Amino acid sequence: MATVAIYSLKGGVGKTTLSVNLAWCAATLSARRTLLWDLDPQAASTWVLGGANTVDQAQAMFSKDVAVTKQARPTAYRHLDLIAADASLRGLDQLFHDLDKKKRLAKLLADLKAYDRVILDCPPGLTETADQVMRAADLIVIPVIPSPLSTRAYDAVVQHLGGRTPLLPVHVMVDKRRALHADALARHPDWPVIPMASGIESMAVKRAPVGVFAPKSAAALAFADLWRRIEHRLTA
Repeated sequence: MATVAIYSLKGGVGKTTLSVNLAWCAATLSARRTLLWDLDPQAASTWVLGGANTVDQAQAMFSKDVAVTKQARPTAYRHLDLIAADASLRGLDQLFHDLDKKKRLAKLLADLKAYDRVILDCPPGLTETADQVMRAADLIVIPVIPSPLSTRAYDAVVQHLGGRTPLLPVHVMVDKRRALHADALARHPDWPVIPMASGIESMAVKRAPVGVFAPKSAAALAFADLWRRIEHRLTA
């Protein structure tokens, strides 16, 4: 089992978009037994995948004797399960601080051996939760909008990690017609690119991964290509 965290210091950079689509690609294109674990109290991935609205129970897995394997529920897509988020995760940082167990998340992930791939949709910020994720993940995928602020946030994560966990930066919301975006892509030609696309915006309406309703779109092809690169990193 390998764990891929979708993380950024900034919010609003498309973490949920990446999480849902990469989890779907893992399950559908690679036929991997895949779990998407929504750790963000906004629960956007949970909502897109039609996860049940639990009654503030998501944090209980970390603080109580609640088996993490029993919290996974099937989605509408073969091979793809979901651990839903809810508002209780707003207190997760404080809980991790109080528990003082630096590898609590890693220990829970070790119980998920029934899965080939676990995708973590992480909340933004350099927090206790982020540190738990950084210790537990095999690869951290970081969405970066081609802008100075987003690039600065990525640099801060690189400095904070200090090479402890492999990173894969991904340019997202890219419009190559914009000079700022074109310049950023030229500086990092090896970074994967996810375009700005109406199909991605439609996810919130369709409540489905792009590959389900627009499988031949540029966005769907970009997500598939990104997943192939991730698989290569995980299996190399």
